[in-house]
Amino acid sequence: MKLSRQQKAYLYASITVLLWSTVASAFKLSLRHMDPMQLLLWADIASIVCLGIILSVSGKLRLLLSYSKKELAAAAGLGILNPFLYYIILFSAYDLLPAQVAQPLNYTWAITLALLSVPLLRHKIGIRESAAIVISYCGVILIATHGRPFSLEFSSASGVILALGSTVVWSLYWIFNTRDRHDPVAGLFLNFVFALPFIFVFCALFSSPWPVSTYGLAGAFYVGVFEMGIAFVLWLKAMKLTESTIKISTLIFFSPFLSLVFISLLVGEAIMISTIIGLLLIIAGNVLQQAGTKLG
Repeated sequence: MKLSRQQKAYLYASITVLLWSTVASAFKLSLRHMDPMQLLLWADIASIVCLGIILSVSGKLRLLLSYSKKELAAAAGLGILNPFLYYIILFSAYDLLPAQVAQPLNYTWAITLALLSVPLLRHKIGIRESAAIVISYCGVILIATHGRPFSLEFSSASGVILALGSTVVWSLYWIFNTRDRHDPVAGLFLNFVFALPFIFVFCALFSSPWPVSTYGLAGAFYVGVFEMGIAFVLWLKAMKLTESTIKISTLIFFSPFLSLVFISLLVGEAIMISTIIGLLLIIAGNVLQQAGTKLG
């Protein structure tokens, strides 16, 4: 049976959401065998290989030659933000927090993006956006305090700060990335290539480049290939094929809930009611923040 363009878009988007749903568990399981710096180093290497193969197979490898020196410098700068800073902060958060806490907190990046768009892109925040921010961060407090919002006692304040800090770096990456007019896969490949020397040096200074466990190495390659590489490419394909981005963007909201299922089954965490309620608040804030946005 031949699929229509929209059916293919749904298929690619669904696979992407499924992959995104597994990465919180992959992070946590990998960090049992490696430290955050080692995980980032080997995941970055895996992603470079994966994206390089994708560019080669699709005939886009030659696009790398079209970058000017200024554009290459910009790609290097973006590589400092992502993957270097973003993932070392995110992995460190996962190292300190339960996966069911770190994952929903990281999901507030859309709200952080809206906040940073005010000073950086001169966007205005209205009543709807303000309400969305309040609702989402009520969810954050509920999750971070394990259902005791008025205590303001966190299992790991450093972990919470890192998880929320990762959303700042991720948002900055996408704000600055809007100026790049090149192929997004080629751009991401260059970001990861330019980041590799920084990651290696940082790992050599503060950890060790060589993992002590094949399980950790396997986890790092899973993260690099599927979370950093294939999922990104599949989502781009879905965006190009869909009749309207809103038809597939709503699928994203299934990811954090599916992620909790994997966290429970694979990581072995007992999912708390406060996590589910807090996540619902974060999702509600995201939906409200996007309400009225015209997507076509």
